[in-house]
Amino acid sequence: MQSFIDPAILFFVFGVFAGLIKSNLEIPPAISRFLSLYLLMALGLKGGFALAHSGLTAEVAAGLSLAVALAVLIPALSYPVLVRFLSGFDAAAVAATYGSVSAVTFITAIGHLESQGIAFGGHMAAAMALMESPAIVMAVLMANTLRRQHTSPVLLSSSGAGVWAGPTGSGMPTVSLRKVLHESFTDGAQLLLLGAMAVGIITGDAGKAAMQPFSGDLFKGMLAFFLLDMGLLAARNLPGLKGQSPWLLAYGLLAPLVHASLALGLGCLAGLPQGDATLLMVLAASASYIAVPAVVRYAIPEANPSLYFGLSLGLTFPLNILLGIPLYTEVARWAWT
Repeated sequence: MQSFIDPAILFFVFGVFAGLIKSNLEIPPAISRFLSLYLLMALGLKGGFALAHSGLTAEVAAGLSLAVALAVLIPALSYPVLVRFLSGFDAAAVAATYGSVSAVTFITAIGHLESQGIAFGGHMAAAMALMESPAIVMAVLMANTLRRQHTSPVLLSSSGAGVWAGPTGSGMPTVSLRKVLHESFTDGAQLLLLGAMAVGIITGDAGKAAMQPFSGDLFKGMLAFFLLDMGLLAARNLPGLKGQSPWLLAYGLLAPLVHASLALGLGCLAGLPQGDATLLMVLAASASYIAVPAVVRYAIPEANPSLYFGLSLGLTFPLNILLGIPLYTEVARWAWT
């Protein structure tokens, strides 16, 4: 229950409540966008300042390597499970969504660890950035393979999902992996995070002192404001889960726990510190609802957006914010004592 006393979490709960009762409370999109950019910039600065203090060590290299390994393992293991009750394209899209990460979940976990007095490495922000793209690339490769097995082109329906246009005998057009890679690695939010981290590394302790009012004092309040908006958004996406397969809903609830357990095992084997292992569990358990859906909607138009977007934002995101983060923290604390 201690996590619910946190003001930021309580504002998320309040946002969910306001959304469920269909209140007209709304955060303007421009302000929501500003808040997300602020949080990424502050997180990048915090990570950069910490890296400037610690330097590149074997511990840092181990954490980053495990992050990349998880970003590849999770979609590779998820797809064979998902394809049992979803179409190949939907399975690839959901696997990509759960193979990538949620920056807001990670930032909320940072705030939780700081309130608990648990130390963690600033390089974990770089780990988050590295985990964004591998799942997208794997999903595009899966989708292109599926297209080669069909002989009908895809047209976009008004809902955003793809429909078969009929046989042509010419084979399916494949999506350019080069374009997808370019969009993934030049995404503005990810560039801001890495750029802020570079600024933090370059300026070090002097920069940390100068930016403390911005990246330190304001951080908790901005996070609470943003989580209020996320609560509203999550509540308004819950209706999209109605009528979905019970197996899919079970996946949305159980997959985060399985992925976090995988991260915990790898973290133990690699000898990561408790705080780093906790954040690795949070990253593995989270699912993207911003970056990946935006790319997948273009790259895999055959997939139904309400599946991967509704599942990640309407189910997995609230689960991680309300229960997952404190659970992963306590499990890691137990494993390291």
